[in-house]
Amino acid sequence: MHDNSLVSTFAAHWPVWLVAVTLVVAAVIDGWLLKVPNWLTFPMVISGWIFCTVTGGWSGLGESLLGTLVGLACLLPLYAIGGMGSGDVKLLAGVGAWLGVATTFYGFLVAAITGGVIAIVMVLVTRSWKRHQAMFFQILNEVVTIGSPTELSTIAAERKSSMALLPYGIPIAIGCIIYFFWAGLLI
Repeated sequence: MHDNSLVSTFAAHWPVWLVAVTLVVAAVIDGWLLKVPNWLTFPMVISGWIFCTVTGGWSGLGESLLGTLVGLACLLPLYAIGGMGSGDVKLLAGVGAWLGVATTFYGFLVAAITGGVIAIVMVLVTRSWKRHQAMFFQILNEVVTIGSPTELSTIAAERKSSMALLPYGIPIAIGCIIYFFWAGLLI
């Protein structure tokens, strides 16, 4: 591929590249600080709304807002019971604001698989399968018997210091970027 086609390819796909770079920055920060900061997520969401409105008018804004809602809906249940931080939820909402419903949903699915694989590797490396299996069944029992997201969140916060944490910005970044490549959105 010579330089002009490389430039034209990037020009055609720059919004996806921008989202991918933002996801990498979020993953690095989350891996380092165990937090995806608002200074990254809020501008991502708002700029996605603005970009989609400028390029697609009211229908572009509608698709952006729906994408934002899908990003929120995919992770909000886990956040509500203390399974992840709000920054992770807002990060996926930012993907939705820029790239819409379908890309966000499929990116989420690949991110969920990626997160599962990373979690299994973490358990195998630390050789703590039985401990994590018992913890899984305890959490599942709490979800089924307690039901209240507020209570579940409180229990999760109390348990957090004793658990191996997976900064979920990392699987979100890896999963979404894998999907972007697979779907041909970056090239």
